[in-house]
Amino acid sequence: MSPVTGTRVIRSRRTVTADGERPAAVTVRDGRVAAIGPYGAPSRPGDVDLGDVDLGDTALLPGLVDTHVHINEPGRTEWEGFATATRAAAAGGVTTLVDMPLNSLPPTTGPSALAVKRAAADGACHVDVGFWGGAVPGNLAELRPLHERGVFGFKCFTSDSGVPEFPPLPPGEMRAAFAEIASFGGLVIVHAEDPGSLTVPESGRYAAFLASRPPSAERRAVERVVRLAEETGVRAHILHLSAADCLAPLAAARSAGLPVTAETCPHYLTLTGADAERGGAGDTAFKCCPPIRDPGNREELWRGLADGVISCVVTDHSPCTPELKRGDFASAWGGVSSLQLGLPAVWTAARERGHTLADVAGWMSRAPAELARVPGKGAIEVGRDADLVAFDPDAAFTVDPAALHHRHPVTPYAGRVMTGAVRTTWLRGAPAGDVPSGRLLDRSEGP
Repeated sequence: MSPVTGTRVIRSRRTVTADGERPAAVTVRDGRVAAIGPYGAPSRPGDVDLGDVDLGDTALLPGLVDTHVHINEPGRTEWEGFATATRAAAAGGVTTLVDMPLNSLPPTTGPSALAVKRAAADGACHVDVGFWGGAVPGNLAELRPLHERGVFGFKCFTSDSGVPEFPPLPPGEMRAAFAEIASFGGLVIVHAEDPGSLTVPESGRYAAFLASRPPSAERRAVERVVRLAEETGVRAHILHLSAADCLAPLAAARSAGLPVTAETCPHYLTLTGADAERGGAGDTAFKCCPPIRDPGNREELWRGLADGVISCVVTDHSPCTPELKRGDFASAWGGVSSLQLGLPAVWTAARERGHTLADVAGWMSRAPAELARVPGKGAIEVGRDADLVAFDPDAAFTVDPAALHHRHPVTPYAGRVMTGAVRTTWLRGAPAGDVPSGRLLDRSEGP
């Protein structure tokens, strides 16, 4: 897409910059942040050809960077596609996302598949989009070529992924993949559940599903990733952490200086197993792997965020058709659709616990951008892309699935009251969401 030319000023008494929250006027020139000045400083006549926007007490945040999104196009576009997912992202304040390598056909496990993925996305995206590669049995020789073609890192599974074309890495191949990725300074991101600790649910109820994926399954897999990171030197990241039992080995790895990080998701921070069991039979919109756990576990995850053991909050938006969500917790597809709702969901819970907008921007913008090393993203800072969000932190609303832009109106947040509403999202200084104006990002363009 061609760059946005011209200058505009966006003012807010609650601008969240790299230095924290303060009144400020952000000057945007040709799609980048050109200056950050006093809130009340007048614009020079003739210099602001794109307009002077005064948000007042509506906050101005950096655009969110969501590094965990399953778009599924091509091949399973009926589950989700680039047009619908990125429209939802823009409506939710997400200006950059990185697409996962599985659930599309073909999966992104080699350069030719990456080319197919990029062709499907080209011209369809309302926000900027990058791509993860996949590490699966037999594709060791494809990892470096994928890295050279700009993927932001490599996803692997320690247990069944749910789709046959993206199998988990056996122990020996996992170590070989970690060593190969370390050799070129890459990043490996891991769905960490120990297969030997998982069981078949005894029934279709949520309690049985939860018992089949215990916290020990996550902890054993996390400990294994930490050991491999220490042995190989690879930079490793734990995906969608749900079990607070994993915080201890992660904190120990951090203290030892190992390059191991972790993320969690809005559903683990805001929902509980009791929510999933509502109505007796339960609501399979809540099913995801690893599962949503108990309130005490949830509070421990919040403490992990506050302590910095968990660095990122990303959605793991993993949709499917409504038919695949029918049935019970033994048979329904596991995945939560929340791309448009991540920011208000997290802010609603964060403010109740005394956290600030700057905290949320750190978890949902700066840290994911730093994790994936996405150039020009993650903060309101001179020289970076002018990816900005007008966010009313006091506006309350009830989640209406019909108002969501992702392909199917299925979400565990239906009917929940949230606080915080996205008013406008700017992508490189231009309003996002009406027309596809997103770029396809390439890791090799950055540092």
